[in-house]
Amino acid sequence: MTDNQTPASPLLDEHRALGAAFTDFAGWAMPLKYGSELAEHKAVRETAGLFDLSHMGEIAITGPQASEALDFALVGEASKIGTGRAKYSLMCDVDGGVIDDLVVYRLADDRFLVVANAANAPTVARELLSRAAQFDADVDDQSTSTALIAVQGPAAEGIVSSLVPDEQLELVAHLKYYAVTAAQVAGVDVLLARTGYTGEDGFELYVPNAHAVELWRALLAATTEVGGLPAGLACRDTLRLEAGMALYGHELTRELNPYAAGLGKVVRLGKEFVGRDALQGLSELPVSRVLVGLKGATRRAARAGYTVENTDGAAVGLVTSGALSPTLGYPIALAYLDTGLAEPGTVVQVDIRGKKEQFEITPAPFYRRS
Repeated sequence: MTDNQTPASPLLDEHRALGAAFTDFAGWAMPLKYGSELAEHKAVRETAGLFDLSHMGEIAITGPQASEALDFALVGEASKIGTGRAKYSLMCDVDGGVIDDLVVYRLADDRFLVVANAANAPTVARELLSRAAQFDADVDDQSTSTALIAVQGPAAEGIVSSLVPDEQLELVAHLKYYAVTAAQVAGVDVLLARTGYTGEDGFELYVPNAHAVELWRALLAATTEVGGLPAGLACRDTLRLEAGMALYGHELTRELNPYAAGLGKVVRLGKEFVGRDALQGLSELPVSRVLVGLKGATRRAARAGYTVENTDGAAVGLVTSGALSPTLGYPIALAYLDTGLAEPGTVVQVDIRGKKEQFEITPAPFYRRS
């Protein structure tokens, strides 16, 4: 990668010192892997992995009508989120297409943090600013001034606990899934969330760029001490796929609406929001394709963009994500299939470089932690 990537993670030099291989992700130079992505994947499943996710977008919404502004801007009800909790939501356009899937944290009665995908963060920030204009609320895009570090895996709680003051040990231990709190980790004030994208227990730590390096170094030392590894985006993708988690640009796009993506449950039609009228109509229509899991019979993986066929050779769907599962040892994939063929146990086939391989429809997630 070149040295003039903008924007850049404040941890870029730390990754270089660790020998990371980089990838360009939405304009950010981010670590793809440090050594073996399989070893990094295994570390997250068995001990812990440390991720730099500073390319994600962080947008603060504050003010007396912050909750009303978010209720209007997103398909869910931010006003119903309790202080110190988080909720998964979607931002849609007026036609019901998904602009982004995101997480909303309520930090106080009048203070929220919206975390958006890196590629969509500028669009989400612009849309929030526009949609909040009619409310008494301020929108502040903090994406380039905020670092995000994640510790994921069975040892994550112990790692974070080893770096907090004694008086915060119970705070960490009792922090619920999809909850958030202020904390001090390695002497650094952070926003600590028990969230993640790997299917494992874990924490995400939001910190100003100025303190990112000292926090990363402390977390890295604590992670490697228990046998964990720094982990890049390559293993993050196989981890989220095993956990059946959607990736924007693959399982979610602007051409898909929440109902087509199987996410109708997060839409609250009983309120006014951008895209509500379109989604009301879409909610009343049958869905022609649904997102399903596929389990391969060999070790040859189906990849995004591959066509799924029925046993007669007719095209019935499209693979959105696929890989040979490092944990399970067989190919897994997510695909949109015709509704009539989506029953678990149904056998379909995928043309993989000229050879038709059998896959069986199976419920996702493919992996669940103990």
